[in-house]
Amino acid sequence: MKWKLPWFFGHRAAGQRWLESELVVLDLELTGLNPMLHEIVSAAWVIIKRGKIVLSESRYMFNADVQSLAQSPVYHGIDEEQLKRGASLEVIMNTLAVVLKGKVLVCHNTQLDWSFIHKYFHNFGLEIRPVHMLDTLKIEKSRLLRQRQEVGQDQLRLPACRRRYGLPDYQNHNALSDSLATAELLLAQVNHLDAEKHIKLSALM
Repeated sequence: MKWKLPWFFGHRAAGQRWLESELVVLDLELTGLNPMLHEIVSAAWVIIKRGKIVLSESRYMFNADVQSLAQSPVYHGIDEEQLKRGASLEVIMNTLAVVLKGKVLVCHNTQLDWSFIHKYFHNFGLEIRPVHMLDTLKIEKSRLLRQRQEVGQDQLRLPACRRRYGLPDYQNHNALSDSLATAELLLAQVNHLDAEKHIKLSALM
């Protein structure tokens, strides 16, 4: 199922310079790709202010309410003992809602992460109010297409996108390292598009 973005995405703040916006770079670890069947295992985010990553404001939260990890630990490495030390999904979503209010949300494959966020925000009666949404995957795809390059799915994976900008691979794969990796990718993409950093949010849509 595809979720439509709320009306306020793209209608507010898109005309301002991206440096003037506060960005929340989010990554989710999941038990699968279908929000109707699968669950959020963990959520992590880092903040970008004035074009710089603020690690002191990062968060990494495990979902203690996961019903079944199935085969997903093969991909994210999170086990049931770690989940027991986590928070309820409602607490995680409430925390995320507060962080997102009035800020720009950034993901690598926004459609996937948004489908899960939308579902659980709706379930818990929460209203998400980021002023805009950016997708580093779409930014990279658009760049490659402008260069008339063939774009395969493997070329749009986060590690592959990072390598094109000379960014190193992270050895540990989890939501926090992936959110940081996505934040670094966004900064590299912006620098490539406009080294003076005058670019507007609308140019990153």
